[in-house]
Amino acid sequence: MDEEQKYWDDMRDMMLTAGWKALVEELTNNAEAVDSVLQAKDEADLHFRKGQLNILTSIINLENSVEQAEAQAND
Repeated sequence: MDEEQKYWDDMRDMMLTAGWKALVEELTNNAEAVDSVLQAKDEADLHFRKGQLNILTSIINLENSVEQAEAQAND
């Protein structure tokens, strides 16, 4: 097995765990709490929230991103 295939297998294995599912659920709940423009105190806080959402969304969507990247790598 080459390194790239091991990477895809490891990512898939990680995303099948109960811990991963719990993390994604927790981060989804956090994203909903952060995703409020009305709660921003000022422009700096608004940009901070935008950064938080960017990171949370990246992790929440990691499974789909990995699936797409693996499909492209195998084409």
